[in-house]
Amino acid sequence: MSLEFLPLDAIQELAQRYGYWVVFLGIALENTGIPLPGETIIIVGGFLAGMHDLSYWGVLLCGISGAVLGDNFGYWIGKWGGWPMLLRVGRLFRISEAQLIESRRQFSENAARAVFFGRFVALLRIFAGPMAGIAEMPYRQFLLCNLGGATVWAVITVTFSFFAGRLVPLAQVVAWMTQFGFGVLAVVVVAIAISFLIKRRRAAQESPTSEPAEPEDSTPAPPLATAPLDPPSPLSDGKNDLCPQSLD
Repeated sequence: MSLEFLPLDAIQELAQRYGYWVVFLGIALENTGIPLPGETIIIVGGFLAGMHDLSYWGVLLCGISGAVLGDNFGYWIGKWGGWPMLLRVGRLFRISEAQLIESRRQFSENAARAVFFGRFVALLRIFAGPMAGIAEMPYRQFLLCNLGGATVWAVITVTFSFFAGRLVPLAQVVAWMTQFGFGVLAVVVVAIAISFLIKRRRAAQESPTSEPAEPEDSTPAPPLATAPLDPPSPLSDGKNDLCPQSLD
């Protein structure tokens, strides 16, 4: 699915004229955060490789290297200045800072999945790198997820377009890959929702709202102690100790 200002025919013409540079720069700029149709560009590259206009391995190498390099630029842009920029954009669209902080926290919890599987979804592919930097995702973890996701995405996309382009028109190949991307997005959303529900249920079980009642003590209480009675006074007859005996 290409952007209106860069239709499929224009991308194919640019790729035929400038070859691997179009594949590398298009994907690198998209992963930096610039909204270019990187997936369409690499599909066109794989399609031209199937037509023997380009090399399969050349397109694959340009796709992987462009994706990794572009995402690294996006990561450091997000880490160094992405949060103040995001706050300004949030004020422009009347999004509070508390809501942005909560969104950053949620992305941080799912950053690895977003960076890896985001390759197959247009919006995630554009913003995953900068958002990982804003969320302060550890760089080593980001680098591994970035390289792994870029490799899997490029191999699947280039190989599919290389062989499918020999059977169906280029527009049909792009449509199939777009549908595949929506399917991956649905799977990721469901996985995140299930993970959130599991964490919420565990938290509810670990921190109950009410304190458990203490068990009642069944041991009978000891009898009340009674003070011993004073012995009868020698002046008393023992019948009425409270009244003193009158004196003669």
